[in-house]
Amino acid sequence: MARSSVEFELDSAGVREVLRSPEVRAMVDEAAQAVAGQVRASVPAPETVEVHPYATDREAARVTVADRRAMGWQARDGILTRAAGAIGAEVKEAR
Repeated sequence: MARSSVEFELDSAGVREVLRSPEVRAMVDEAAQAVAGQVRASVPAPETVEVHPYATDREAARVTVADRRAMGWQARDGILTRAAGAIGAEVKEAR
């Protein structure tokens, strides 16, 4: 069997362009809203669930619960972790 050699050159500027594109922004926003919807369904104060879009080197969003009881809900029930998992997102522990 003949072996072939494949060369690959990463186009960093192209990757950056894709990660900052309106299409990726839309996908991120959709996922964040889905997570927020799951959280709203599981907390007694659904109006406190907020989505905050932002960008670094890529489009991103943060889902927060603006209720002082939220840390307890996350610690006890994993409300955010479960919501992210419910939409198929991979949850990793922060380093």
